[in-house]
Amino acid sequence: MPRLELERQASGPQIRGFTAAGGFRVDEGVFPRGLLITSAFARDWSPPPLDALGEADLAALLDPQPEFLLLGTGPAQAQPVPALRKALEARGLGIEAMDSRAAARLWGVLRAEGRVIGAALYPLSQ
Repeated sequence: MPRLELERQASGPQIRGFTAAGGFRVDEGVFPRGLLITSAFARDWSPPPLDALGEADLAALLDPQPEFLLLGTGPAQAQPVPALRKALEARGLGIEAMDSRAAARLWGVLRAEGRVIGAALYPLSQ
């Protein structure tokens, strides 16, 4: 009979949970204002209002270019401005927007699959 074994976690930073103040726990660190995360790094992020979010605000996630971006829009799902979606699509890059809790959970699932993604997560309390 085959044995079931736990899958190994993907390399790089792992989102471990949330803080009481609406931030994120990544490995042993806390990111209270927002989070930019790739398989190579996790950085504190002070995001602009969602309706002002532009490609330059996400530049750290774009080199090297991931398969796509997750955008955690805070406590509720919202959509980025069409100009941002259009600019990213012109680069051949898709963006998936959802609330930040869902984006953090999906980050873990996709990284466990070995997917090369980037995520920008707004804090859960704004």
